[in-house]
Amino acid sequence: MKKSVAVLGLGKYGRSLAENLYLMGADVLAVDKDDKVVSDFSGKCTSVVKANLENEDEVSALGLKNMDIVVSSTGRNLAAAIMTVAVAKEQGVPLIVAKTSSDRMASILLKIGVDKIIDPEGEGGMRSARILLSASFKDFLEIDDNMYVVEMEAKEEWIGKNLIELGLRKKYRMNVIAIKEEGKQWCFGNPEAPIKKNETLLIAMEKKDMRKWK
Repeated sequence: MKKSVAVLGLGKYGRSLAENLYLMGADVLAVDKDDKVVSDFSGKCTSVVKANLENEDEVSALGLKNMDIVVSSTGRNLAAAIMTVAVAKEQGVPLIVAKTSSDRMASILLKIGVDKIIDPEGEGGMRSARILLSASFKDFLEIDDNMYVVEMEAKEEWIGKNLIELGLRKKYRMNVIAIKEEGKQWCFGNPEAPIKKNETLLIAMEKKDMRKWK
């Protein structure tokens, strides 16, 4: 099912995240207080709205309760981040994510209800978009313009079957590089060993196949 995501704050990171989420099939509401930014971003996602993210009434009017995910990407503006997170929490948003500029800011936002902190220095908009939209992906690394390495949980239907039976390379064009059991180190997997529920797979795949994977 298509996810609905609100990206609040359209700095460099917010624009990249919103645009990539939209390209990956999400319904995206992008919000910023700057008229020019809103105008320039028009057409790059489902809808773009001007709002002062420090103003409770304007944030409440955005209808965040209808969103599956709300991302606060207001950068160093702590007041706006606190307001957007607080309203999203009050409106019952299932997943609230925040970009932060310091450990202290992260600590404050976690205390008021943020579910996940985004490190803009360590991940780009496309990587964040893919992780947010997938129920399976835990981490995502872009090797180059064509190849990705993905850390993902074993899907429910894979449990109890081995890699030979699953035929992941033939079916999904993905190669399992390594397997890690919870609490243990990565190791090369035995293709004849059944996959366990608490195992994580490290998988390599090409860009064209990544776009098809949810």
